[in-house]
Amino acid sequence: MERNYTEQYRPLSPWAYFGLNILFSIPVVGFVFLIVYTFSSANINRRNYARSFWCTAILALILFAVLAAIGVTTGLVYDYLPASMQ
Repeated sequence: MERNYTEQYRPLSPWAYFGLNILFSIPVVGFVFLIVYTFSSANINRRNYARSFWCTAILALILFAVLAAIGVTTGLVYDYLPASMQ
C-alpha cells in the first residue's frame, strides 16, 4: 500500500537505518553528518534517529567511564600492565 507522505514525514526504510548507522560510524565525515542530521528538519525520522545515535554514544561513554573508574580504583587495571608501567 503506497501512501503519500511529505518529505518531512516520509518513513525511513530498514536499509536507510543501516546506511545511516554505517555513515555515522565513519570518524570525521560521519560526525559532520551526525551533527547536520541532528538539527535538520528535512526528515523528522532521520533527525530522531540521529538524536538516538547521540543518546547511545553518550550512554556508551558513561558506561566506559564507570567501568574504567571501577578498574582503576580496584586495581584490576594494574594486573594487565607491563611491569615497566606499574
